[in-house]
Amino acid sequence: MTKAAVKIKSVNSLGARAKKYWQIYLLIIPALLLLMYFQYYPMYGVQIAFRDYKIVKGILGSKWVGMKWFVKLFNTPKFMQVVANTLILNFLYLFISLPVSILFGLMLNECRHIGYKRVIQTVSYMPHFLSWVIIYAIFNNLLSNTGVINTIIRALGGNSVVFLTQSKWFRPIMVASDLWKNTGWNTIVILAAITSIDPSLYEAAVMDGASRVQRVIHVTLPGIRSILIVLMILRIGRIMADDVTQVLMFYNTAVYDVGDVLGTYLYRQGLGKMEYSYTSAAGLFQSGIGMILILITNKLAHMMGEQGLW
Repeated sequence: MTKAAVKIKSVNSLGARAKKYWQIYLLIIPALLLLMYFQYYPMYGVQIAFRDYKIVKGILGSKWVGMKWFVKLFNTPKFMQVVANTLILNFLYLFISLPVSILFGLMLNECRHIGYKRVIQTVSYMPHFLSWVIIYAIFNNLLSNTGVINTIIRALGGNSVVFLTQSKWFRPIMVASDLWKNTGWNTIVILAAITSIDPSLYEAAVMDGASRVQRVIHVTLPGIRSILIVLMILRIGRIMADDVTQVLMFYNTAVYDVGDVLGTYLYRQGLGKMEYSYTSAAGLFQSGIGMILILITNKLAHMMGEQGLW
């Protein structure tokens, strides 16, 4: 290695940068301490998944059992069922909720009446700030036997439908409630990405005679492709996760076959039956799959020529 290369390496080393910009690194320390305490220190408890954890004995006093709980997980039919339910529900969110958010963002961007656009944005954002308890109450009033939907069905000569206690309606209701709550909020990222597109590209497209739809297809979508890929990666990374509060509000014993997901299953087994080691193993499995999916999708993004998450 030449002297010039050694000199460049020493200048670019972490120690050299920290010495030169010590004020900036000093400002980072509180954030790092918070990150370590709230995100990394709790990982100490991951070992519960490999122990026969007893509250009275504590973590270190509990016996090591190796992969016992993971073996039990994969030999439990109920666990495999809730994994399937979680995957199906999240794939519905991925292929319905995300495209709808993108489409809604594109429609808002094409709106030329500023006052109307602001009203639509405000109205669409509002449901995001409502709790799932309130949203469930709204849907319950709409879908109950005396609700608006069943009233219309009966007025048209049909029979009342018990939406909230039939398995075939559970997933459509979950997707519909998610769309109503989060579509407007999700468009914030889409609209922010669109504003970063060079206006001259649109002007050039207009000069070439491109219609509004053609401008969206050939200018807007390619311009926000990197953001869409990042959103896709993040969504795929959560494919094994779920919004427990939403599911807890809408599901009941009549729809357990399709409504019981990983979050609710771990809630019942962990807090209800106090099977802490078993549920810790399930949670570790869930997190591990999510991490692997993010790594794979990020690698695929690089192969497609995009930056990805890192």
